Amino acid sequence: MGKSNKVLNLKDKISDNELDMSLSNLTEVPVKELASLTKATFLDLSCNNLTSLPPEFCNLTHLVKLDLSKNQLTCLPDDLGNLASLQHLDLYNNKLSTLPVGFSKLRSLKWLDLKDNPLDAGLAKAAGDCLDVKQCKQCATRVLKYMLTLQEEADRAREKRLLREKELEKKREAKKRDREAREKEARKREKAEEKEKRRKEYNAQVAAAVTAAPMPQPQQQKKKKSKKKNGQASAKKKTAARAAPKPCRSVLGVIVKLFLLLLLAVAATTAACRLTELRHQDACVPLDAALDRGLAWASKQEVVVRQLLGDLSAAVKEFLESMQTSKS
Repeated sequence: MGKSNKVLNLKDKISDNELDMSLSNLTEVPVKELASLTKATFLDLSCNNLTSLPPEFCNLTHLVKLDLSKNQLTCLPDDLGNLASLQHLDLYNNKLSTLPVGFSKLRSLKWLDLKDNPLDAGLAKAAGDCLDVKQCKQCATRVLKYMLTLQEEADRAREKRLLREKELEKKREAKKRDREAREKEARKREKAEEKEKRRKEYNAQVAAAVTAAPMPQPQQQKKKKSKKKNGQASAKKKTAARAAPKPCRSVLGVIVKLFLLLLLAVAATTAACRLTELRHQDACVPLDAALDRGLAWASKQEVVVRQLLGDLSAAVKEFLESMQTSKS
């Protein structure tokens, strides 16, 4: 209820485009209520108890004329330069010593009164007197120029500060890189030293093992060499002895196999001629007759055959014994 009454009271104080809030014992500016009254381009806040303006006051960009005279203002908001439409500013009889650097952005300002403020020497000299309209217009021009110079100096100082900070940051980064490089080199050197130490220890162990091993005497080496040569010679002889009878053994085996095959063939043919119908064939008649004569002769020569078999057995036994002797 109070807020709606306040807005209603402010609307009642509007006359044309002027909102008169002077002599209202204000200690704070009702910015929210003023923001809705865009019709009021002239705002009179003179003769109150204002010590500062809130930052939101700089959003009242519709203001063209502003009267803040006869208050207790000690400073102005940093973003006062956002009031781009402001042309008339009355700051008479306050407690201002400086103006915000952003004051230089008030490019539309045509009239300014800074009388009866404890201004700094430079600002006071730039402001001069404001006893008539002409002097107040000159005050606005000179103060804007002066504040623009301060703005440029502040920008340069800020750039220098940023450059110094960047240089300091670069130096810190360079020192950090150097420190990291030294630490890396130190670690690398430690690893190399540790590796060299391990290599020396290994070489020392190898040398100690070689020194501890017994060295063979020259005579022992000669004996070993002669034994080795003798062993190789005997091995060669044994190999030659084993390899020599191989051709004889192989030829004898072939002869025995052929003889057995021949006997088998003769036996098979004789059996066929004796036991099958082939005995009546003309080819089997002489074979049967030869077999009969052979059997008759064999029976007569039994003693001779036995003697022959005995001699053959003795010859085979002697041959086998000679073979075993040559192997050994």
